[in-house]
Amino acid sequence: MEQYLTIFLITLVTGAGGLALGAALAAAIHSPSSKMTSALLRFTAGVMLSVVCFDLIGDAAEGEGIFPVVLWLLIGFCCTYLLNCLIDRGAHHGHSHGHGEAELYACGRRNLRTAGLVLAAAVALHNMPVGMAIGATFAGEAAAGHSGALAALIIGLHNLPEGMSIAAPLLSSGSRPAYAVSLAALSGLPTILGALLGYSVGAMDPALLGVALSFAAGAMLYVVFGELLPEADQLWRTRFGSLATMLGLLLGLALIVSHHH
Repeated sequence: MEQYLTIFLITLVTGAGGLALGAALAAAIHSPSSKMTSALLRFTAGVMLSVVCFDLIGDAAEGEGIFPVVLWLLIGFCCTYLLNCLIDRGAHHGHSHGHGEAELYACGRRNLRTAGLVLAAAVALHNMPVGMAIGATFAGEAAAGHSGALAALIIGLHNLPEGMSIAAPLLSSGSRPAYAVSLAALSGLPTILGALLGYSVGAMDPALLGVALSFAAGAMLYVVFGELLPEADQLWRTRFGSLATMLGLLLGLALIVSHHH
């Protein structure tokens, strides 16, 4: 029970708190530049890649072998992809590059308030598999030695630009900063549910731990390659973008190595 409480509190801070902080930053700087948001997205993608490649996949393969890991990794990737396809039926991203800034339109209408609400719902839905990645890491912490708190911290970093993207259209439409921050925080609550579910599955049976870790790795890979990097490329297309990704990957590797030692 103590571990469930720990997971609840950590994901509350990094999930809901990370999105709220991102929204608060958007309110503080009024209009985050495309370059700043793109660099943060790329950096976060690098950190998440390091967790998947240097931590989750290796630990999952130790217990299950490589072929089950690949299978469940693909299942996790595809499930997250299909979930996002369902989300995109009700909302789509439209970008206007006339002033170098990205704008989000919902359901084909240039209604920034509606856009913010739809994006908040989309973020809430895809935070479920992201939360499962955190929970699965906590479940494997004692057995494999990796840190669920580190994974949660990295997810919190990933939530910063998402919180900014939720708040920006709401603030532009005249909504109060407190409303934008509250809505962003609410969209992070499914992270808590996903984390508790991921931990329960991983802790229930050691044989399921490898499945949970592999599924979580696949979900995180989709977030990196299906969301963060394409969005960053649309916001700011530059050759130097890969440097931010590499710096994020190196930081993630350093954090993982320091934790293991």
